[in-house]
Amino acid sequence: MEYRDLGRTGWKISTISFGAWAIGGTWGQVDDTESMAALHRALDLGVNFFDTADVYGDGHSERLIARLRRERTEPFYVATKAGRRLSPHVAGGYNRDNLTAFVERSLGNLGVEALDLLQLHCPPTEVFYTPEVFGVLDDLVKAGKLRHYGVSVEKVEEALKAIEYPGVQSVQIIYNIFRQRPAELLFEQTLKRRVGILARLPLSSGLLSGRMTRTTQFSADDHRQFNRDGAAFDKGETFSGLDYERGLEAVEALRPLVPAGMSLPQFALRWIAMNPAVTCAIPGGRRASQVEDNLAAADRPPLSPAQMAGVEDVYRRFARSEVHHRW
Repeated sequence: MEYRDLGRTGWKISTISFGAWAIGGTWGQVDDTESMAALHRALDLGVNFFDTADVYGDGHSERLIARLRRERTEPFYVATKAGRRLSPHVAGGYNRDNLTAFVERSLGNLGVEALDLLQLHCPPTEVFYTPEVFGVLDDLVKAGKLRHYGVSVEKVEEALKAIEYPGVQSVQIIYNIFRQRPAELLFEQTLKRRVGILARLPLSSGLLSGRMTRTTQFSADDHRQFNRDGAAFDKGETFSGLDYERGLEAVEALRPLVPAGMSLPQFALRWIAMNPAVTCAIPGGRRASQVEDNLAAADRPPLSPAQMAGVEDVYRRFARSEVHHRW
C-alpha cells in the first residue's frame, strides 16, 4: 500500500481507501456480517482511511465504523459528511444550529469526541459563496468538535470556490475513467494549495467492475435502478451520469487495454492513482473479496503511456460529450 499526504493535516492515508456508502444503504440489500468482514479486511490490508456520511443508512454506516474501532487496535482516520439530512436540501439550511446538530449526531454514531474530517455533503452551489458557513466550521474546529474539514462537491466549479477558504483540507469529487474533467484545472490548483483530493465513485457505481450487462437487475432500493435520470439526487452520482448502455459499450472498449494479471477494477483504480494530485480513491466494498480485489490495485505496476492514451480515447468516444460540460 502507498500512502500520500492529505492536505495540510499531517496525515498520510492509503491511496486506495474505503468508501462506506454501500454498507449503509441505497445499493440494495446489505448484510452487517459481510460489511464488517469487508471493513476488517480493509484494515488488514493497510487501509487507514474510511469515508462515510450521516445519511448512509441513516447513520448505520457510521455505527459500523464505530464498531470496527472498538474491535481493532490499529489507528485509522474517519471522514464523514453533513448536510444531506436537510429536507428540503437548501443553502439556508447550512447554518450554525443545523451543522452543530449534525456534528453532534455523528460524534455519537462514531463514538468519538472529535470528528477526524467533516465534509459538507454536496451542498447547493450557493453555499460555496457563503463565507459564514465556513466560519461555522472554523468555530467547530476551535471548539474541539472537528479536527479538520473539507467538502464533497458535484461540480469542478464548486471545488475551485471551496479551496479559496483557508480551512478546507480536502475536496471529494467524482473522478474516474468516465469523469475526467477534474484533472484539467482543479488538480493543478489543489496541488498549489496543498488540498487533498478524495476520488469518489472511482468504479462508476460498479460499471467499471466489468460485471454488469444489459440484463443485470438492480433492486428497487438501489440507486442504480431509481436514480438513473436523477430522480432522487444528482444524476452524476449514478454511473457517472452516463447512460447505462452507453457505459457498457465503453467498458467493452476498455477491456483490451487491461493487461494480463490485472482486473478491470484494478486497472480503473490504478489509472486514478497515476495522477499525483489524487490523495486516494475510495471504492466501496460490501464483501471482503471485493476489498481484496480493489486493494490489489495498489501493488500493480504503473500504466503505460499507450494504456493511458487508450483510456483517453475511450473517454473521448463514449463519455466526454455526455458528462464533461455538466460537472
